[in-house]
Amino acid sequence: MEERLEKADFNYNEEVVEKVLKNCFKYPHLALRFFNWVKLSKGFRHTTNTFTMMINVAGEAKELSLVEDLAEEMVRSSCNMNVKTWTILLSHYGKSRLISKSLLVFENMRKSGVEPDAIAYKIMLGALCNGGRSDLALEFYKDMVHNEVNLDLGLCKQLLKCFALSGDVTSVYLVGENMKKNSEISEPQIYHLMLKSFCIAGRIRESLELIRDLKNKNVILDAGIFETLVKGLCSKDRITDAMEILEIMKKKNVFDENIYRILISTYLRRNEVAEALSLFEEAKKYGNISVSTYTNLMQHLFWKNEFQKGLELYDEMLEMGLELDCVAITAAAVGYVRKNCISEAWEVFMSMDEKGIKPTSKSYTIFINELCKVCSTDEIIKTLNEMKVRKVNIQDDIFRHVRSHLKKKGETEKLDGVLIDGQCSQPKSVGKSEPDRIVQERLSKYSAGPARFDGNSDMQEIRQILSGSFDWCFIQEKLEKLNFQFSPDLVVEILRSSALNITNALKFFSWVGAKTGYNHNEQSYNMALKISGQGKNFKEMRNLFHEMRRKGCLITPDTWTIMIMQYGRTGLTDIALEIFGEMKISGCKPDKSTYTYLITSLCGKKGRKTDEAIRLYQEMLRVGFAPDKELVETYVGCLCEVNKLSDAKNCIDSLRKFGFSIPLSYSLYFRALCRAEKLEHALALMDKIGSEKNLLDQYTYGSLIHCLLRRGRLEDALAKIKCMEKQGVHPTVHVYTSLIIYFLKEKEINRALETLEEMKKRGCQPTIVTYSALICGYVRLGKITEAWDVFGNIKKNGPLPDFKTYSMFVDCLCRVGKSEEASRLISEMLHDGIIPSTINFRNIIYGLNREGKPDLARVVLKKKLDIKSRRKM
Repeated sequence: MEERLEKADFNYNEEVVEKVLKNCFKYPHLALRFFNWVKLSKGFRHTTNTFTMMINVAGEAKELSLVEDLAEEMVRSSCNMNVKTWTILLSHYGKSRLISKSLLVFENMRKSGVEPDAIAYKIMLGALCNGGRSDLALEFYKDMVHNEVNLDLGLCKQLLKCFALSGDVTSVYLVGENMKKNSEISEPQIYHLMLKSFCIAGRIRESLELIRDLKNKNVILDAGIFETLVKGLCSKDRITDAMEILEIMKKKNVFDENIYRILISTYLRRNEVAEALSLFEEAKKYGNISVSTYTNLMQHLFWKNEFQKGLELYDEMLEMGLELDCVAITAAAVGYVRKNCISEAWEVFMSMDEKGIKPTSKSYTIFINELCKVCSTDEIIKTLNEMKVRKVNIQDDIFRHVRSHLKKKGETEKLDGVLIDGQCSQPKSVGKSEPDRIVQERLSKYSAGPARFDGNSDMQEIRQILSGSFDWCFIQEKLEKLNFQFSPDLVVEILRSSALNITNALKFFSWVGAKTGYNHNEQSYNMALKISGQGKNFKEMRNLFHEMRRKGCLITPDTWTIMIMQYGRTGLTDIALEIFGEMKISGCKPDKSTYTYLITSLCGKKGRKTDEAIRLYQEMLRVGFAPDKELVETYVGCLCEVNKLSDAKNCIDSLRKFGFSIPLSYSLYFRALCRAEKLEHALALMDKIGSEKNLLDQYTYGSLIHCLLRRGRLEDALAKIKCMEKQGVHPTVHVYTSLIIYFLKEKEINRALETLEEMKKRGCQPTIVTYSALICGYVRLGKITEAWDVFGNIKKNGPLPDFKTYSMFVDCLCRVGKSEEASRLISEMLHDGIIPSTINFRNIIYGLNREGKPDLARVVLKKKLDIKSRRKM
């Protein structure tokens, strides 16, 4: 392309280059190549406009590091940024929720002498609202009001929601008052928006106070206001309060079908069908009820096997002359199927024709699913033919479901009638037509030769077979009956889903490998290697590797890397290094992943070999592989822990050539020093950094706070937090969590909870680390019930507990003599797909024996051995 451009001898000017870049938003890599190429063209020099356009292209591609590089190059090229450039920078940082960056850009914009315009203010305010920074959003909002910058309706809604979520009620009212002065929106609509923001934020008390305030001001409350409030109350499951709102409306003689619909749906969601029906009867006295409400009630009655009541509702809709839709008719047909009245079901289903409604593919799917439940094979075939006649798209999942159902009944041959000539009986109202060729082809694949693997349902069947018994002969017998045509890709998926049943998974691997017409490939072997290593079946792993070689499978760097990773993760780094040497001797070149996994293992606590890690890291750079951020963190962290600070510093100094910025590079070093308890070295580094100190301060102060608190220097930590807040940098989740951990350690539970509340108010969402610390803090203080409450809450609402959370909880409970409660967590871990460690079991078993519960200890030991047997050959 460059050659063609050079030969074309075009005359490049600012306008042409800007237009070319503007047309490259979908191809940012080409835009950058053209941008870099054209600046070498004779007589051309990039301008503010061309730089701005390239920055915009990079930002849209979310290449923020490139955005920074372009901005720096722009300054070096003496191209002044105009208001458009600054606004584009604000927009892209804002979209990425990089609030600190956005604030810095906004400040630099002012310092450069460019006054932010209305667009810049609006972008900045939107970013702060999206980032949950209500305190800063308020400052910007006041500034905008002072400068008479008008806000559009969308931004006003964002502000109201942001302030409501943060609990800043005063600011919600402030925005409302300003909207009344400066907006063309009517006053009731403004109150409606305020109420909606409170409801979205779940602030019911504030919502009710606003309603009372409006009543005192004699503001007329329309049905929309009440509907919003009822929605909010129902979303928080406050159905009693919502019903009180309904009573108020009844006194005012105001009927709103939407409110009844919301209330009825809420009762049904709570499975309180009787209450929903009572409200439904009441609603009918006031006016017409929508078809969707009838349908919702009808479906719930069918689920409770109250077919007669459900069908009476359908008849009532017909009598009232309501305009039924496809969903309502399908629901009624399903009711008749469940009642085993198949002819009546067909009559209702086919009544769609009379009403001019075309049944959808989804309607047919629901109908067929219900027919499968009552084992009505002929009717299923009839429905498939009906779909062919009507040329309704028949989804693959329908065929899979039908085939699976017929296979269990031993009636798969009945599909032939659909496949060949559609000779199964048709509904009377429908004539025959030539079956659709594509549908025939799609169906024919199920009738010829061995059955193909049918996705989720059959995958689930195989999983159940492999996990349902320890008797391999019994399992093999069931597998032989399946008559599936396996492929290596499907074998990989089956092995991947067998983390708790490694024994059966590997036996399955051998069994399927011996089947006629099947051969394992490198991917299936690699997965078998991986799961055998995960179960520490290293002998089996090596046997599989040698078998792979004997059968002539391609041995790729991935294969070697899997073995290196499996030995390395268990601390067997000597063997991992031996395999690395074997890999090189075999002529297979290590790739980036090989180096990364091996160096990571060598830097770990188990099997640490720092000198080897240094040698391999330098070798990795020599052969041309650039390290990623995670590897640098691990590597430099290890070097700092073992006092090899000069090697750590050399690593950091070399990162610039791999695209790491100076602040990022030094922040990695600073954090590593803090984690290694080398606070003085970290502070000395900060003093040396020079012009980048402020930016580095923002990157690293979370690590500094954590380190100060670990040393018990609370006052110094709080002083640093205040100092950073003055610079516009607010505490991060890392900082808040460190404070919570410190207060819990000092048994100051109230201060810890106050910090958690402050954190939430500022829109800083707690992580699983925060909640894990709180759980363990409660346990150490003897507040076991509160710890379980927190655990139950995160299980229900997130963030979900991970292996570390479970392990910490187990350890803490065992330490305070609650090992029986800790044993409950083993089942929870397995349910969540997390495999308990040997240490988890050891802590519980030791604890139970200490507490005089040997019988329960034996039960836990049996569970441990059961899991071990599933994961070992």
